[in-house]
Amino acid sequence: MNITAAQVNELRQKTGAGMMDCKKALLEAEGNIEKAVEILRKKGASVAAKRADRDAKEGIILTKISENKNSASIIEVNCETDFVAKSTDFVNFANEVLEATFSSNPSSVADLLEKNPKINVGLTELVGKVGEKSEVSRVALLNAENGLVVDYIHPGSKLGVVVRFDNLPSEKFSSFEGIAKDFAMQVAAMKPLAIYREVVPQELVNSEIEIYKEVARKEGKPEHILEKIAVGKLNKYYQENCLFEQAFIKDNSKTVADLVDDFNKQHGTSLKIHSFLRFHLGDEKK
Repeated sequence: MNITAAQVNELRQKTGAGMMDCKKALLEAEGNIEKAVEILRKKGASVAAKRADRDAKEGIILTKISENKNSASIIEVNCETDFVAKSTDFVNFANEVLEATFSSNPSSVADLLEKNPKINVGLTELVGKVGEKSEVSRVALLNAENGLVVDYIHPGSKLGVVVRFDNLPSEKFSSFEGIAKDFAMQVAAMKPLAIYREVVPQELVNSEIEIYKEVARKEGKPEHILEKIAVGKLNKYYQENCLFEQAFIKDNSKTVADLVDDFNKQHGTSLKIHSFLRFHLGDEKK
């Protein structure tokens, strides 16, 4: 059967599949476009099944901020190779996931797929096109009813951050947004465990204290001063791992806390850093 270039082009427009794949599907479907679409979808499902046990450690992180700047979504979509991660088909699919996350406010990936069945279909079709295992790994949202949300995507789209600030009137957004972006970049660069020392898990604190005591003990320090040594080292641990206490990356003579305090004094506000999300390819998924 003779398959025309126009038929191939029409099928490519409908599915985004490669030219040779479209031609083979049309030959199998005896020129029937709808049957050819179904054949290509089945091919995608077949590829997905074959590659289900592969590792998908490459991919991209994307973020989106609402027009009023008080809500944000962040997503991670994975594939097997960096080459596919940069492909138009993969990036387009990831953006569809981002938009669906932003609009449907899912509580998890499973919730996203339940609310947006087209994402599942699109994922199967994507696998058929790129020939690699692909998956939506993480989705999350931040909302600040009385504040500001900012984002930062590191060049290469393998690391993304969103940060929520509370108690900031909208008329102050323009004054603070530059500093807020710097704080988001700080989270990306310095990888804090928490914002404030009070919320660092107690088991982690206890573990650090025991490590400091044991090190000091092996160094021959007297037993009665081990607690004091451990507390001193713990303060340094907080300064390195709590965002609010970290030295500011653009001026290490100041801490993040100093900048927040300075802004509040200058503008008569009670701004507070509420939370952040940091997605990095290769993070252990919880």
